Amino acid sequence: MQWSVLTFNELSVDELYESLKLRVDIFVVEQNCPYPELDEKDRHSETRHLLGRNEAGEIVAYARLLAPGVSYADASIGRVVVAEQARGGGVAHSLMTEAIRLTKRYWPDQNIQLGGQEYLKAFYQKLGFEPVSEVYLEDGIPHLDMLYQSGEADI
Repeated sequence: MQWSVLTFNELSVDELYESLKLRVDIFVVEQNCPYPELDEKDRHSETRHLLGRNEAGEIVAYARLLAPGVSYADASIGRVVVAEQARGGGVAHSLMTEAIRLTKRYWPDQNIQLGGQEYLKAFYQKLGFEPVSEVYLEDGIPHLDMLYQSGEADI
C-alpha cells in the first residue's frame, strides 16, 4: 500500500474524484444510506486526506483527518473506508494505523475521537480506541463515539 496525505487544495482533480467516488460507493450505495456525504469539513484548511493506493495505483483506502474543533473538541478521524476488493487483507488496519500516526503528528498531545459504526467496535478497540458514548443512530446506522487517549503507546 502506498500512502499519501494531502490537504484539499493539494488533491488533484482525479484524486478528489476517486476519493469521493469511493466514499459514495461504500457509504451511500453499498450501505444503502442516502445522506449528505459532502460537507465543508473536506475543504477545511487543516483537514488532511489520507489516500491508500494499491499496486495498480488505484485509491482503495481513505480516511479524513480533522483538527480539534472541526467535528469534536479532540482531533478526529472520519470517513474511514476500504474498497470492497481490498478488504480482508489487513488494509483497514494499515489505514487506521497510518491515520492514527499522522493525526498524532499533526495534532500532538490531542486525543483522537471518531464516530464509528457499532459493528466495528472491536476493530477500533484493538487499535486503542474506547467507547465514550452509548450506541446512537446516525443516518439509520448504529454508531458510537470512541476515543483514543493521547498517551496511548504507538500501535
